[in-house]
Amino acid sequence: MDKEKICFTTDDGIDLELYVLEETRIGGTDYILVADTVDDDGNCYILKDLSEEDAAEAVYEMVEDDNELDYLTDIFSQLLDDVDIELE
Repeated sequence: MDKEKICFTTDDGIDLELYVLEETRIGGTDYILVADTVDDDGNCYILKDLSEEDAAEAVYEMVEDDNELDYLTDIFSQLLDDVDIELE
C-alpha cells in the first residue's frame, strides 16, 4: 500500500520527507501521524495542522507538549491497532 508523502521543513531549515500513517480530527484540530520511513524502525512524529481553513498549503507544527503527545499517542495507537508507537 502506498503511503502519502509530505515535505516538512523544521524550524532549523531541515527538509524532511515524511509518510502519512494516519490522521484524525480532535476538538476541531487536525493531527497527522507521520514517519520518516515505512519500514518498522522509523522515527514517528505527530503534527498539528495550524492552517487557515482556506489556505492553499497546509501549515503543520510538531506536537511537543508531553500531555498532548501522550494523549495523541494513545489515540493513534487505537486507530492503528497493529502498530506500536514510541515517541522520544
